[in-house]
Amino acid sequence: MQQPSLSYCVIRRISVAVAAAIALPTAADAQTDHYPTKPIRVVIPFSAGSPIEVPARVVTQRMMETFGQSFVFDYRTGASGTIGTEAVARAPKDGYTMLITNCSHTANPSYYKKLPFDTVNDFAPVSQIDVTYGNLLVIHPSVPARSVKEFIALAKARPDQLHYASAGIGSPPHVSAALFAAMAGIKLVHVPYKGTAVAFNDVLGGHIEAMVASPTTAVPYVHAGRLRALGIGGPRRQPQVPDVPTFHEAGLTGFDLTCYHGIWFPTGTPQTIVRKIYGEVVKAVALPETKKILADGGLIPIGSSPEEFADFIKKDIARQTEIVKKIGLEPQ
Repeated sequence: MQQPSLSYCVIRRISVAVAAAIALPTAADAQTDHYPTKPIRVVIPFSAGSPIEVPARVVTQRMMETFGQSFVFDYRTGASGTIGTEAVARAPKDGYTMLITNCSHTANPSYYKKLPFDTVNDFAPVSQIDVTYGNLLVIHPSVPARSVKEFIALAKARPDQLHYASAGIGSPPHVSAALFAAMAGIKLVHVPYKGTAVAFNDVLGGHIEAMVASPTTAVPYVHAGRLRALGIGGPRRQPQVPDVPTFHEAGLTGFDLTCYHGIWFPTGTPQTIVRKIYGEVVKAVALPETKKILADGGLIPIGSSPEEFADFIKKDIARQTEIVKKIGLEPQ
């Protein structure tokens, strides 16, 4: 029998290779149709007990019920969220490692000269879960001030003697307090911690005088009388503390600084997975029970699309750059 020519064999191999290449996307799509088939790691780049847990748990609980898979929280603290965030950037792009974090993600490019990742290009935005009413300026009851005006007067009388706690440089409590001090024309001493919970506990204990903290964390202690709330940084009052004025109302004209929480995957994660998770976030934030949990934590549900969230991220990076200029801080 005559053997096939060399040219025929080459052409045959090429044809088989092309057919296999064409079939690959279909096979990949088939795999993501059954996603997830194992537990998903959720990296929280702050300490356990941080305000991020409220939105993170409410949306992942919904997904656990839908998918029948666990969502395992992995707390990677330090450097205002950059340590945990880097871990996600370097993770496999298979949809089994996601990042849930806050506005420090878009603030950090302005607060650090060099990050170990690209905030925009190394991450695939999934959805903005919510937006906050803004952080609350809370003080220990031993501080002799009962309003924003009185606190500013006290700080002017005692420059560099009043301290405020934060979860680290570039964290929402730091940014909010630094902008407050800059617009009020006062000098406060920043005391950064490795996480919100530790920082907040020192304010509760009276070791630190003040913190511009998340309402999610602070409101229960305000109601219990263990902290005094003086003002809130967003454009409107929070329903849980309706008597607390906005900073704008209290005399800091134009003060408007809110935060948010969102979900990202490493760039390169299949879009079918990105959109599948986005769809579940939308369903979760639309539930009445979810809305109540978020509202009780001082959060307003959003549930934006990946495209909307990507656009928001770029705009917020620009906004944070302007805030850094107002604050007058040098990147670390």
